[in-house]
Amino acid sequence: MKNSEQQALLTIALMAAFADGEKADSEREAIRSLAESLGHEAGGAGLARLYQDVLLERVSLSEAVKGLGNGGQSQLAYEMAVCVCDADGRRSIAESAFLSSLKDMLGLDVAAVAEFEREEQALVAAADVSLPVLIQPTTGVDTPPSPGATAQPSANAELDAELDRAILSAAKLNGALELLPQSWASMAIIPLQVRMVYNIGKAHGVELDQGHIREFIAAVGVGMTSQYLEQFGRKLLGGLIGAVAGRMIGGIGRAATGVAFSFATTYALGQVAKRYYAGGRVMSTALLQETFQSLLGPAKQLQTQWLPQIRETAGTLDAGKVMQLVRGA
Repeated sequence: MKNSEQQALLTIALMAAFADGEKADSEREAIRSLAESLGHEAGGAGLARLYQDVLLERVSLSEAVKGLGNGGQSQLAYEMAVCVCDADGRRSIAESAFLSSLKDMLGLDVAAVAEFEREEQALVAAADVSLPVLIQPTTGVDTPPSPGATAQPSANAELDAELDRAILSAAKLNGALELLPQSWASMAIIPLQVRMVYNIGKAHGVELDQGHIREFIAAVGVGMTSQYLEQFGRKLLGGLIGAVAGRMIGGIGRAATGVAFSFATTYALGQVAKRYYAGGRVMSTALLQETFQSLLGPAKQLQTQWLPQIRETAGTLDAGKVMQLVRGA
């Protein structure tokens, strides 16, 4: 894929990320940092400039569409835009309007689009009902009286060991999802992270709802939209995305850069959640983010150890099984 075609795809993905105009400053900053880091890894692909062009509206959607190559890239661009818009679990009126305009400009095959939309919406719906509805949902992320408060480790060594196994299992599964060919497969990562945090909280006697968990994940510094954009961007720039009949082609036999990212993010998130709920939810937002960042490096190293199992797991997954996992079946 040509550099110009990569840039066109990423431009459309960024436009989708900002389509609702409601991104919080923290999410915008995460996407900006992502563009800079990916640009550096790509050897100067100009992604930081693309970010500015999109944010300041110096490029139009029609211009971005013209930069795409074959018909498969058009299908891929639409699928990525849909996934970016739905990464936070909801789609606004503005995002729906953006996707409608994009679909018209791309002139996509109606049947192919309909099939993808059925799969993607089924996944979103499954994620919405994957946790029980609580009578008195918890809202917001607790902050301590002192921003310097630290979490105490769990006194239950057996519970700690069980949660460590569950966190590692979730991390390996999410790493495997990065190797699947379906363009919406990476979308399963976020609801599976939500379920992991829910189970950790429940193990410590805390009942959580989707809203609280998503706020907790955001407070840790893992933005929903920016996380999906990073997964997509690393796959694209790592050469693991092609387009054949409108499908992403990933190399299950290869170690995608996105695998390390998804594994590490999930593992570090789980470990932070374990400390947070074991310690009575008294970690400040700053401490949550600091702890998460300190765990990312070791988690990336740990991923190398488990890469063979991650590849093996990827070979056993299909669309039906992914849907079952999201539903918790």
